Amino acid sequence: MLVAVGVAAGGQPVDVRPELEQIVAGEGATAALVRVGDGDRARSGAVGVRDIERGGRPAPGGYFRIGSVTKTFVATVVLQLVDEGKVRLDDPIDRHLPGLVPDGDHITVRALLNHTAHLYDYMSEPGYSTNRWRGDARFRSYQPRELLDVAFAKKLPDDGKWHYSNTDYVVLGLLVEKLTGRAYGAEVARRILRPLELRHTMVPGDRAGLPSPHAKGYEPMPRLVDATRMNPSLDWAAGEMISTTADLERFMTALLTGRLTSAASLRAMRTTVETGAGFGYGLGLQSYTLPCGKVWGHSGELIGYLTFAFRSDSGRSLTMSINPSTRNPTTEEVMNIATKAFCTPGN
Repeated sequence: MLVAVGVAAGGQPVDVRPELEQIVAGEGATAALVRVGDGDRARSGAVGVRDIERGGRPAPGGYFRIGSVTKTFVATVVLQLVDEGKVRLDDPIDRHLPGLVPDGDHITVRALLNHTAHLYDYMSEPGYSTNRWRGDARFRSYQPRELLDVAFAKKLPDDGKWHYSNTDYVVLGLLVEKLTGRAYGAEVARRILRPLELRHTMVPGDRAGLPSPHAKGYEPMPRLVDATRMNPSLDWAAGEMISTTADLERFMTALLTGRLTSAASLRAMRTTVETGAGFGYGLGLQSYTLPCGKVWGHSGELIGYLTFAFRSDSGRSLTMSINPSTRNPTTEEVMNIATKAFCTPGN
C-alpha cells in the first residue's frame, strides 16, 4: 500500500519507495516510512499498513522509536560540554564519576563515546534486551544504575576486538547529569530539541505508548504480536527516544554542518575506529562507505522498529523507519536503498 508523497519546491529527490515495497512484499516489513533529502528539497513517503489487523495507511510523518540513534543526541550533548570546558575527551571517567565504572581510571570519555571502553553490554543478558519480546516485563521501569549493576557483574574477554556496548551510553547519560545537574533528557531538549524546533522528538522515560500517528511495531513469536507499547527505560540514554523522519533529518543536517558543536568537536566525532562490522564508528556517529563515497549518521533498533538516519557531505540525506515483519530486512536490501538514495545522479 502506497501513500501520497510530499515534495518540496525545486526538484525531485530520488524515489526509493519501490525498493521498500519489495521489502514489504517479501515479509521484511509491515510498514516503512522514508524521507530522502537533497539540499533544500525533500521527498517523504510510506508503504505497507499501519496495523496488520485493522489496516490503514501509515502516515509519512508518523512517530517511531529511534533506538540507538539516541546515542548521537547524547554524544552531541557530551561534545557540547567538551566545548564548554566542563569535560575533556581524554579525561578518565573516574574524574567525574568516581568509583562508578570498574577500572574507571583507565577508561576515557572518548572510549565510552566510540565503544572502545570494553564494557560488557547489559543487553546481552537474557531479559535485558529491548530488541526481544519480554512479555509483561516490557512494562517494567528501570533505573540506570540497575543496568550498570547487570553490566559490571561480567567482563568481556580480553580479545582485542571492538565491542558495541549500550553500557557505554548509560554511563555517558550519568556523566551528562553529573556535569549539568539536570536529567540527561532535559539537556537533550534544552540543547538540541528546542533550538532546532524538533517538536516531534521526545525522551519518553517511563511512558509506554507512542504519540499518534504511528505504525505499529511487531515481533514474530512466530505469529506477529503487537510490540508497540513498552517502557523504554531499559534503553535509557542508549536508545529510548522517539522521533519522525523530518526531525531526524533536521538534526543530522544541523549536526553534520557544524551548527551544534565546534569544528574541532565535529572532527572528533567523525574520527572513526575500525569495527569489523561493516562501518566505522566515531563519537556517536557511524560511517558507511558507498560506491559514491561516505555517509554519516546512525542506525537504531528497538523491538518493532528499525531506524536509519544518514547524510552525505554533498547534502543528500536518507532517513527511514522500518517495522520488521516475520524477518528483518537484510543488509543488502538496506544498502541497495542507501546506494540509490545517495549515488543516483541528481535531477
